[in-house]
Amino acid sequence: MTQEKIMERYLDAKEQYEKIGVNVENALERLSAIKISIHCWQGDDVKGFLNPDGELTGGILSTGDYPYAARTPEQLRQDAELAFSLIPGRHKFNLHALYVDTDEEVDLNEIEPRHFEKWVAWAKEQGIGLDFNPTFFSHPMYKDGFTLSHPDDRVRSFWIEHGKRARKVAAYFGKELGQPAYNNFWVPDSSKDNPIDRLSPRKRLMESLDEIFEEEYDENLTVDTIESKVFGIGGEAYTVGSHEFYMGYGLTRKKTILMDAGHYHPTEVISNKISALSLFSDKLMLHVSRPVRWDSDHVVIMDDELQEIMREIVRGNLLERTAIGLDFFDGTINRVAAWVVGVHNTQKALLKALLEPTEDLKSVELSFDFTSRLVLTEEYKNLPFGAIWDYFCQINHVPVGLDWYEIVKKYEKEVQSTREEVEN
Repeated sequence: MTQEKIMERYLDAKEQYEKIGVNVENALERLSAIKISIHCWQGDDVKGFLNPDGELTGGILSTGDYPYAARTPEQLRQDAELAFSLIPGRHKFNLHALYVDTDEEVDLNEIEPRHFEKWVAWAKEQGIGLDFNPTFFSHPMYKDGFTLSHPDDRVRSFWIEHGKRARKVAAYFGKELGQPAYNNFWVPDSSKDNPIDRLSPRKRLMESLDEIFEEEYDENLTVDTIESKVFGIGGEAYTVGSHEFYMGYGLTRKKTILMDAGHYHPTEVISNKISALSLFSDKLMLHVSRPVRWDSDHVVIMDDELQEIMREIVRGNLLERTAIGLDFFDGTINRVAAWVVGVHNTQKALLKALLEPTEDLKSVELSFDFTSRLVLTEEYKNLPFGAIWDYFCQINHVPVGLDWYEIVKKYEKEVQSTREEVEN
């Protein structure tokens, strides 16, 4: 599509939105300011570089045998650079602790900022931020399904030290890059069958987290977040860090609660939780994913829940208080394409929400005119937001339409496939 055609379609769409009271230019300006935290683990099937040949444990499983997964930090950065070049705006890259980039032999309870200096240098070159996650899985000290809640003091001490060091790394990211690094604590501790004592592990988890968070960090450098889950593989009956546990912990300890779209019962949705939590917490963080019957972390598509999540954030005027991250990993398709599709859809859902005449719709609802509410919201779905999206891509100098996919296919053929030849 030519630039002239994109502009023509944009101006026509802009006129249609303006007729219902939407300031399109303001919507695009707001969208430009939103940073999406793009998860590194889609690029290599959650292997990392601490022990890349190790098996995933702790309720995590990436399936699929599509070739060309990144197997070195350099390859992962190269793949991420391509993805960033195809996504409008400036965003963040979210690292797990097992993605150390160092020649030193280092364990999780020994990590230091210096083990991530190459990541910071790269982020500065790319003009992006970094987020972080301590890694409480895929390690020999993940014992009997437990880490921070294990009854063995030696096990807990190992993981407590890891948590402390992860916070130090995240603060280093924030200082060096001039924007806070969100540091997310997800702990897989769980039981496959029904436990006798549910209380004691939760008490130990609470005490371990208290020790990890004992040191205060400036939230301009790093923001601690905590993430619940219903269950994981091998931990189907009982999860120590349940929704209720972390809701209580976060609100009493002033920690940011992270809600993952796949970490609840199948009939629960996080879109319905956002407004409630916003009343009691200054900040929120989301992991936008797509569960298929369970927490299977499929690539984000433009489904109803994704759109409802973004509407809730926009309608509640919560954009400045909400950090948005992605969390999916699919080893059955090209991994760079998965990144691009997921981020594009997240941005498109945000754009659709920003192009809604929210205040007018609220006024209709407040007058209890439910017929107009239904008619208008359904009719607005037909407005040409796609023309606005294409224009947004054009002014951000990224490919429009399917042009980005041709670039990914060429990259796979000319770059990724040659890696396999070298390795084999």
